Amino acid sequence: MKFSHIEGDKARMVDISNKEDVSRSAKASGDIQLKPETIEAIKNKKIIKGSVLETARIASIMAIKNTSSVIPMCHQIPITGIDVQFDLAHDNVKVIVDVKTVGKTGVEMEALHGVSVALLTIWDMVKSAEKDDTGNYPFTAIKNIRVLEKIKERK
Repeated sequence: MKFSHIEGDKARMVDISNKEDVSRSAKASGDIQLKPETIEAIKNKKIIKGSVLETARIASIMAIKNTSSVIPMCHQIPITGIDVQFDLAHDNVKVIVDVKTVGKTGVEMEALHGVSVALLTIWDMVKSAEKDDTGNYPFTAIKNIRVLEKIKERK
């Protein structure tokens, strides 16, 4: 792969002033691979730090509401709805985040940010259960973060 340097490249926020406010939503998901014993500990509320999924849900909501503070070119937008769901499998937790707004720009970055922070929060909450004897995480992995759906209601 060849990379090239671009002279005068300027970061800038896209001007959305003339766009109309419309209902928009985005759904994103991602997974964290965990040891089956850790999944059981989450289900049985045996994780030392507390309720993993409720903490991850709150972290996701906070992240969504603060996306423009973390991602420089994201616009501040009103969030009108957030839904954070978890699906637990044998060795995996899937996070699904649905975000809604009425505004001039989409909410896919907010949904992706919410998924990412939820997954990182899960990792933080369970890291003592996931570490091996050397303090590493050979089994734990965050994967498949992606936008599942983006909807813009046309007027």
